Amino acid sequence: MSADVAGADGGDLFAANLKGALLALASSAFIGVSFIVKKKGLRRAGAAGSRAGVGGYGYLLEPLWWVGMVTMLVGEIANFIAYMFAPAVLVTPLGALSIIVSAVLAHFILNEKLHRVGVLGCGLCILGSTMIILHAPQERTPSSVEQIWNLATQPSFLCYAAIAVAVSLFLMLYCSPRYGQTNIIVYVGICSVIGSLTVMSIKAVGIAIKLTIEGINQAGYFQTWIFAVISAICIVIQLVYLNKALDTFNTAVVSPIYYAMFTTLTILASAIMFKDWSGQSASNIASEICGFLTVLAGTIVLHSTREPDQTVTADLYTPLPPKICWHIQGNGDIGKQKEDDSLTCEFITVVRQDYFV
Repeated sequence: MSADVAGADGGDLFAANLKGALLALASSAFIGVSFIVKKKGLRRAGAAGSRAGVGGYGYLLEPLWWVGMVTMLVGEIANFIAYMFAPAVLVTPLGALSIIVSAVLAHFILNEKLHRVGVLGCGLCILGSTMIILHAPQERTPSSVEQIWNLATQPSFLCYAAIAVAVSLFLMLYCSPRYGQTNIIVYVGICSVIGSLTVMSIKAVGIAIKLTIEGINQAGYFQTWIFAVISAICIVIQLVYLNKALDTFNTAVVSPIYYAMFTTLTILASAIMFKDWSGQSASNIASEICGFLTVLAGTIVLHSTREPDQTVTADLYTPLPPKICWHIQGNGDIGKQKEDDSLTCEFITVVRQDYFV
């Protein structure tokens, strides 16, 4: 009798994992499309005013950007529901499939060329995702939000959360103003570190909603609302810095680095908080890790073959440094003006034919 109960329970857990996997796949499709639409919107907004990468918010008035946001919202809702049924170790790595969607669409819409070797990258992503689905752990849903709160307040996870917040503040307050425009790790790092906390809090809110729908009301627990507030704050931060990353750097560079960092940190956070790998055999854990590494290799191969973005990294009328050397050609002779301390930062680049070095 106990064997029958265990078999039925295992079947229910497998069905839950399957629902989560299908929702994650649908989420990847919508999010992949949203990357392209938002990128188009950011380009239009940047052509009309200050770009998001240099602190501009003109994209908020661009309808195409909002279309991308709505598409992304649909994908995130599907992803949110997926976390109700399946562990983060399964759902998060499947986000790599959104990279395949964005790579293919970018080839046709953004003229970011995808070469034949990129098809190999797509195949590796699909192969790795299949391995992850087949060997994903079967997670038991907590019976109350209080149980999730107890998991979140473990010393090990509190230590991880404190480190994540400290690193994010350092990147936002110190590194972003200084290196954000030249080092992609700054913006993407903020998105990834904060994103790992976002997934944990969203999973908690999703489970609370699922239990409430099943008749076990979780709205009366203050922990539910704390998780909801944390989720909202983290999502806003992610969106701001993801827009900066997309507007400043090529999609071909942003996507694989963001995927690798975000997925790694999310799996780590989930393993610490929810003990995803507890009770799994070593072979299953090894298979999941190999699947993730295969997907990671696929993203690297996929994007290493795409051409770099040709967009300008600064506004046309940008103040120049106080000291410059410039060359002007006239009547066949080239004259050189050495460093001039009298020039101020208000000196504007108007004549594009001059050569400044």
